[in-house]
This record gives sequence, structure tokens and C-alpha cells, in this order.
Amino acid sequence: MDSVDLEVVRTALRWLDGGHAATLGTITHTWGSGPRPVGSMVVVRDDGQVVGSVSGGCVEDDLIEKVKVRAVAATKPEIVVYGITKEQAERFRLPCGGTLEIVLEPVRRESKLTDLLAAIERQELVARFLDMESGAVRLEPGKWADAVEFDGKVLKSVHGPRWRLLIIGAGQLSRYLATMARALDYQVVVCDPREEYEEGWDLADIPINRGMPDDVVLSMNLDGHCAVVALTHDPKLDDMALLEALKSPAFFVGAIGSKKNNDNRRKRLAEFDLSAAEIARLRGPVGLKIGSKTPPEIAVAILAEMTAVRHGVQIGEMVEPPKAGVSEGCAITQG
Repeated sequence: MDSVDLEVVRTALRWLDGGHAATLGTITHTWGSGPRPVGSMVVVRDDGQVVGSVSGGCVEDDLIEKVKVRAVAATKPEIVVYGITKEQAERFRLPCGGTLEIVLEPVRRESKLTDLLAAIERQELVARFLDMESGAVRLEPGKWADAVEFDGKVLKSVHGPRWRLLIIGAGQLSRYLATMARALDYQVVVCDPREEYEEGWDLADIPINRGMPDDVVLSMNLDGHCAVVALTHDPKLDDMALLEALKSPAFFVGAIGSKKNNDNRRKRLAEFDLSAAEIARLRGPVGLKIGSKTPPEIAVAILAEMTAVRHGVQIGEMVEPPKAGVSEGCAITQG
């Protein structure tokens, strides 16, 4: 569950506690181009307030009107579909003739959202099952391979941190990367055995693991939902983590540094028990080439590359943009 959908659950509970009726919506299927992925959530209050998104626009407007007059899911779950006809697609501004199937359900104490939120905040992965006929809900421990499933009778949705990110190093760049990654629903672990970096770390909700990088990698039992990014610029620390991470099923392993430094790093790694194929998995210099210079820009570039890899998007080597000058608040491209 990404941070937007987590806010949907929190808001639904807050509205329920405040005496409001609310309707929870979950995308269960898309055809064509969908603005939001399957599993995305929205909650609409009885007076029309809305948090979350299933389309980013007009579908929410229609849902608001329906919820305000109790025309949908007033007493039990219900399926609604948008974009079946060309007229509907145009009305709701769905791209490329896209179609959305959404399960709507009334928010009740029996919805078990309190238990769901508590599990998510414990960093647990949870599968939630909604019976369409009775509205009954049950929760079960989730698995990394779980996905949203809907057969018309039972909706299975998956909640909690679906991805993990191990950052080696607790410097300034790591703080930006950790903060941004949390917003993208990564469970973040920061590893740095250096005492001086622990003293300057200011993210209370992301403690520093003082273990040695290779030990931390092994203890995390990395799987295909994990990423490792080495950011210390210290080969003694970065290489220790990479030696183990590159042998793991992690979907992304990257390291900061120049092309020359990473070429030298690959030569060092070849002296150990890594195959050529494992070394080739290293993404370094890490991050898409978007002209990043500052720590937050570099963090954006790293997360952009991670996101592309996560979604199977093939991105060729990007050309660095021309340098830009600044004059009276305007960017001026320099030839």
C-alpha cells in the first residue's frame, strides 16, 4: 500500500470516529490505459469530501455525487464500472478509451480498518478479504507474491510495505533518499557502522543499523522486492554490501560514484566470488541522467531509476541536458 492509500485508511477511520458515513473505493480492474494502478484507493465522505484517487479527476466527481445521495454502496459492497462506452470515456476523461472497475464498500466498524492500520504501522504485510454479498471482512498475513484479486464475489487486497530499501551510508544524500523512499512505500533500513554519522542522523523514525554492511545484507534475507543502494563513497563499506547484494534476488543494486570509480569497483568485485553476470547487475553510477547536482536531485534520480526497474520500463542511456543559465528568474538554455 503506498502512502496515498495509507492516508485513505487513516482518513476513513477518522471520519467514522467523527460520526460521518463514508464509502471506500478500490480499483479492481483496468482495461486500456488506467490513470491509477489496480489496488489504488479512495474514500468519499457523506458530505462530499474525498481523499485518495482512482482517476485523478472526473471519476471522483461522479463518485462524490453518488455517495452524497446514497446511490451506491449504501448498505453493502457494490461494483461500478467507468468508461465502457466512448461517451463515458470522454465524460470521465479516461485516456485511450481506458476503463475502470471499482469496488465500493460502506465504511463500518466491521470493516476492520483499525486492525488493518495497526498491522501496516507495524510494517506488516496484510491481505484483506471483502465478501461482496455479506460485507464481511477478514485479515490474513500477506506474502510478498500476493496481488489484488477479484472474482466478483471476494475482493482480496494487499496492504503494507510491499518494497524494502537498504541504504548503505548515513550522509546527507541518504537522508533525502530515505525520506523520499518512505513516500513511495519503501520500508527503509539505513546501515552505517561509523559512529560519527550516527550522531548526526536526524530521522527518528528511521534508525541507523550499526552492523557491518555485509552482515546487514545477509540478515535482511533480500528478495525480489528489495533494493540496495550504496552511498558512502568508501569502498571498504560499499563493496562489502555489494558483494552480498549482487548475489541476492534483489531487483535493484546500485552504487554512487563516477563512471571511473564504478569501473574500478567492478574490477575489485571481480576478484571475489562473483560471476560476470552478477557484477553486470550493478547499477553504477546509480540514478537516471537528469542533470542532478544537489543531494535531493540525486535522490530523485535514484528513485526514478528504481521505479523504472520496478515496473520493467527499459530506459536507454539518457543524454545530459544542455547547461542552463539563470537570468531574472528565467532559465536560459546555453548552446
